[in-house]
Amino acid sequence: MEHFYITLLLLFVSFVTLSLFVLFYKHRSNYSADNLPPGRPGLPFVGETLEFLSTGWKGHPEKFIFDRMAKYSSQVFKTNILGEPAAVFCGVACNKFLFSNENKLVTAWWPSSVDKIFPSSLQTSSKEESKKMRKLLPQFLKPEALQRYIGIMDAISNEHFASQWENKEQVLVFPLAKRYTFWLACRLFLSIEDPHHVSKFEEPFHLLASGIISLPIDLPGTPFNRAIKASNFIRKELLKIIKQRKVDLSEGKASPTQDILSHMLLTSDENGQFMTEVDIADKILGLLIGGHDTASAACTFIVKYLAELPHIYELVYKEQMEIAKSKAPGELLTWDDVQKMKYSWNVACEVLRLAPPLQGAFREAINDFIFNGFSIPKGWKLYWSANSTHRNPECFPEPLKFDPTRFEGKGPAPYTFVPFGGGPRMCPGKEYARLEILVFMHNIVKRFKWKKLVADEKIIVDPMPMPAKGLPVLLYPYKS
Repeated sequence: MEHFYITLLLLFVSFVTLSLFVLFYKHRSNYSADNLPPGRPGLPFVGETLEFLSTGWKGHPEKFIFDRMAKYSSQVFKTNILGEPAAVFCGVACNKFLFSNENKLVTAWWPSSVDKIFPSSLQTSSKEESKKMRKLLPQFLKPEALQRYIGIMDAISNEHFASQWENKEQVLVFPLAKRYTFWLACRLFLSIEDPHHVSKFEEPFHLLASGIISLPIDLPGTPFNRAIKASNFIRKELLKIIKQRKVDLSEGKASPTQDILSHMLLTSDENGQFMTEVDIADKILGLLIGGHDTASAACTFIVKYLAELPHIYELVYKEQMEIAKSKAPGELLTWDDVQKMKYSWNVACEVLRLAPPLQGAFREAINDFIFNGFSIPKGWKLYWSANSTHRNPECFPEPLKFDPTRFEGKGPAPYTFVPFGGGPRMCPGKEYARLEILVFMHNIVKRFKWKKLVADEKIIVDPMPMPAKGLPVLLYPYKS
C-alpha cells in the first residue's frame, strides 16, 4: 500500500512538472519569431497582467506604458496581457496605423471574459456581434436623430437634480453621475421612465461593468464571478421588457420608432432574419453599459476639475447662464442651445484628455506585418493607449496643465486626442456622450457651486477612472 501511495505521488508530481513545462514552453514559443519588438513577456499565463492592472488600481495607468516606452521603445513594445502575447502601440504614428488598418491588418479583440459574461454572443463572437450593432446604431446616434433627444435629456436632468441634489448639503458625485447617465440610457434605449424601475438595475450594472476587464477567475466572490451573475440577472429582466414590448407593438401601444428596442425587434438582416429575444437582450446590455459608464466618469471628473479650478468654473457658468437666461420658465434645452456651449465642451474635452474613461483598447493582428521595423505575428493582440498621446508633451505641451484653449480653432492634431478611439471603430456614441455631458454641465452649474470634501482624493482606474471615495462635495446652491 505504501508503494501505491508513493507511485501516486510520483505520478502527481510528474503531471504537475509536465504541465508547468508545457505551459512554460508554450509561453516562450509565442515569442520565438524573429525581430519582435523589445520588451518582456513576464510570467507564464499571467504575463504582465498584474502590473498592467495594478498601476490603474494605484491611480496611474499611464505608468505601465511610460515606464516601458522609456525602457524599450517609444513606439511599440512587447508584453503579455490577460494571458495573450501582445504589442503595445504608443503615440501618434501608432494610433494612425491601427485606426487606418482596421479590418485590413487588425480587427477588434476582447478578452475571453467578455464572451463568458455575454454568453449568447458565443453563437458567433463578440467581434461579429459588434459589427452587427454598428449597422443598427447610426440612425439613432447620428446628430440629426439625437436632436429630438435633447429635450428628454434636459427633462430627466432637471428631475435628477431636483430629487438627488437639491436640498442637500453634501453629495457623493460619482454614484449620482452614474444614476443620471443610466437613467438617460434606460429612457432613450428602452423607454423606461420610472426611477424605481431604473434603480433595480443600478447595482447589477455596476458589478457587470467592474468585471468585464478583470482576471477571468470564475470563483465565488471574484469580480468576474459577480459580473457573470449580474449579467444573468440583467438579461432575465431585459427579456421580460422585450416580451412585453412585442405585445405592446402588436397591440399598437408602442411605436416602431420610439427607441432602439423597437427598432431591433422590427428590423431584419440582409437574409430576412430577425434577431432572437436573447440576442436583443445581449445587445441592449452592451448598449446600456456603453451608454452610461463612460459618460458618468466624464461627468464626475468635470465636477472634480471645476471644483479645483474656480476660474474655469466661472467661464463655464457665464456661458451656461447666458443660455439659461434666454429660456422661458420651464422651457427645455434645444439643439441650438447645445451648439452655443463651445467653451463648456472645450472644458469637457480637456477633462477627457486628462482622465479618459477609455484608457485604450485591444486589436488583434489578422495577418503578419511589419511596423516600425518590427515583426508583429498574426494572432498577437495589440493595445493602443490614450495616455501615450494625451499625456505626451510632444502632443500636448505641459501635458499635466489643465488648458481648455487646446481645443479652440482646429484643436489638437489628428490622432493625438483619442478618448473615443478613431477610424472605423470610433465610438458610435460620441455625439450622444457630448449631449448628455453638456446637459449635465448646464444643469449643475446653474444650480450650484461646490467644494471638494477630500482635497487629495485618490483616483482608481478599474477599468475606468473613479474617485476612491466617490467624490464627496459640499454644495452651495444659488438662490432662485
